[in-house]
Amino acid sequence: MISTPIQLILICGMTWVLWRVFRKFIITGDLDNLPGPDSPSFIYGNLKQLYARQSFAYHRNLGETYGRTVRIHDRFGGNMLYTFDPKAMHHIVIQDQDIFRESAWFIRMTYYILGVGLPSIHGEEHRKQRKMLNPAFSVNHLREMTPLFYGVVHKLRSAIEARVYENASRTAEVDVVNWMGRTALELIGQAGLGYSFDPLVSDATDEFGKALEDIMPTLAQVHGLQQYIPFFDTIVPRPCRRWVAELIPSPVLKRLIAISDIIHTRAYEIYEAKKRALLSGEDTLKHQVGEGKDLMSILLKANIVAAEEDKMTEDDLVGQMSTLTFAAMDTTSNALSLTLWRLAQNPDVQHKLRLEIIAAKEASTNGDIDYDELVALPLLEAVCRETLRLHVPAPLRFRETAQDIVLPLSEPVRGRDGRLMHEILVPKNTSVFVGIQASNTNPALWGADAYEWKPERWMQPLPDAVMEAKIPGVYANLMTFWGGGRACMWVSLRWKHGFARAYP
Repeated sequence: MISTPIQLILICGMTWVLWRVFRKFIITGDLDNLPGPDSPSFIYGNLKQLYARQSFAYHRNLGETYGRTVRIHDRFGGNMLYTFDPKAMHHIVIQDQDIFRESAWFIRMTYYILGVGLPSIHGEEHRKQRKMLNPAFSVNHLREMTPLFYGVVHKLRSAIEARVYENASRTAEVDVVNWMGRTALELIGQAGLGYSFDPLVSDATDEFGKALEDIMPTLAQVHGLQQYIPFFDTIVPRPCRRWVAELIPSPVLKRLIAISDIIHTRAYEIYEAKKRALLSGEDTLKHQVGEGKDLMSILLKANIVAAEEDKMTEDDLVGQMSTLTFAAMDTTSNALSLTLWRLAQNPDVQHKLRLEIIAAKEASTNGDIDYDELVALPLLEAVCRETLRLHVPAPLRFRETAQDIVLPLSEPVRGRDGRLMHEILVPKNTSVFVGIQASNTNPALWGADAYEWKPERWMQPLPDAVMEAKIPGVYANLMTFWGGGRACMWVSLRWKHGFARAYP
């Protein structure tokens, strides 16, 4: 006989599921009238196509076939909104960002894996923590960190040279993607945590670094089931969640639990060591990796002198460590690899870039280009912008509406009933996807060559359509780094140093 509490839990869970499924067939609205693709699956809708590893063609097809604002299918017959309309993006990203919130499943997932970081919180708590982090990302602080970046890249160059020169022929095949992954992890380790993950000049493994590297490949095996985390939290009491999760016979889930355990344990160890060094004085910090200039040292110092109501807890600080490291590692690695790939495909651009960097290095007093000269190199900036325009780390960003809201459009959409729709009523709890890749490569804005890699487009004024669209992105009229209060805090500088030192 099932006990009464378990019966109540099951009844509540089934009631929630039934309401979520059947209300979509009873209540119709603007989303039902939008153009969009058919659903290949009642259970998954279009989610598998959206999240597929090679989904770029699907995202491109959405915009080209159905326009800037599209209805796509959620699980169990529900509606989702997909848009890259500039005015709609402005409302989602900036004007109404407190209504278009991070999805509940994403917040819970990042909390369980990484802890209390910026992605796992919103509202006033998010603003408070972001305000605390802002000084660590100031231009003055980035200037101070420039020698640290160069130190890592010097070791990378030495390591690759050693692999090449150990052969009599002085030639070798180099796995650039692997090296960029190791370099990115070490860059953010030293600059972000004051911690060395990888000596680069010799092969070594680090448990913390390996766990961070394994997050995305492991999540890819979940096949969208992470979206059911809120349902799990609803029916399973907090004290029992770890125990219940461990009972689920899923190797992928067990690996995620192990990854989370490693990240939390090692992050706390690094935090405690950093705190002890800080309490011991500046001299102790100067003898550590990062010399006290790393982001965590800056954050810990700011937290000590902050007003009591603004202070971050230890859990907050540790969560920020893990979150910043993971977020910066993956994006930096991909950006470095894809830029080198593009340069290899375009030797003429590669040659011009090498000449620009060599000239800047020869004009430098110490052989390394300083911060202000580096950010002023026109072709390097153009190569970075064009790569980030075409190769977005995440082709879309998802949000969930906290209440019913009317979303205005800059370009009307012709509905299935023939009516022109200038605005859309988006119901509460609707999943909204912003097509970052589609916005960055929209031919209506960027021209007929929007899908081509052409750094020279940044060496001249951008098309009027781009400037008039008022894209709400924080960087270069692009949505790559998002915008508003949840924009990426550290954009393209950290990997420019790689090119500045990589070319002889």
